[in-house]
Amino acid sequence: MAPMPRTVPADHPAFAPLPVTHVPLAAGIRAAVHVAGQLSSRRLPVVCLPGYQRNMSDFTEFAAYFRRVGGGDWPVVLLDLPGRGRADDRKKPGDYSSLTDADDVASVITALGIGRAIVLGQGHGGQVAMALAAHRPLLVAGTVLLDSGPVTDSRGIVRLRSNLAHVEALRGAKLVKAGFHRILGGDYPGLPDDRLDALMGRSHFIDKRGRARPLYDIRLIEALASINFDDVLMAQWPLFDALSCAPLMLLRTQLTDQLRRETFDEMVRRRPDAVALTIAGQGSPALFDQREEIEAVAEFVLQTNTQLLGKAA
Repeated sequence: MAPMPRTVPADHPAFAPLPVTHVPLAAGIRAAVHVAGQLSSRRLPVVCLPGYQRNMSDFTEFAAYFRRVGGGDWPVVLLDLPGRGRADDRKKPGDYSSLTDADDVASVITALGIGRAIVLGQGHGGQVAMALAAHRPLLVAGTVLLDSGPVTDSRGIVRLRSNLAHVEALRGAKLVKAGFHRILGGDYPGLPDDRLDALMGRSHFIDKRGRARPLYDIRLIEALASINFDDVLMAQWPLFDALSCAPLMLLRTQLTDQLRRETFDEMVRRRPDAVALTIAGQGSPALFDQREEIEAVAEFVLQTNTQLLGKAA
């Protein structure tokens, strides 16, 4: 039986600063795209790909701050891939994969008239970036991986699945918010309640009956049902090695359960030329609202732009 059509409130606060256009894809569905700044042949755009069931609102603060650091109108492209946020859902559960997502990213980049881009991928978005580099390397001018690598930690997947099942089973707005606060508090210690509420709003909204309704296709989570806590998932080092086509930056949040420290260290060892940075005091998804990490990404983007295109106008 097909699931009921997914709805997103038109006035959902997390999406208010991010108006979108919809880009048709090959499968007859649409991605949602927000373009900040001015696309230009002399400035490599930063294309941001969120985590597995996440959406572009995870990059709201990053996009606003980055544009200021980059001179006010540096192009930043935020994407909701199919099944997430304001994009259409895929027609069949089996259509969800990082390879299909990479094809869709290539379609969006082409539709926007972008020749090459710096791709910033968080979690699953980084795996999509690796697949894009493997199959469409000419589109990738540089890559920033955030809590993402060739080895996914099964513990993080099981925790995600369990946490979502818990909060989506709660009834009543107060209970739902309290449930999210308990879960998110471990990843963002000391973050005030209003910020935790805003984080909840990036992945869910509370409907009229007091239930947490996801801003993603529930079939994405159903696809994770067979993964167990102690499973060792297949490493994809050849995909990581495909990133050798362009400059690389590696970011990891200190409290993440998506990317093990030993995997991150091996990534750094294999790419000693990469810029590597740990974001202290938070987990996944990164808040990406602090000056230090945003300016580090901006410096990487500006240097890559200068190397490939010359000094930006």
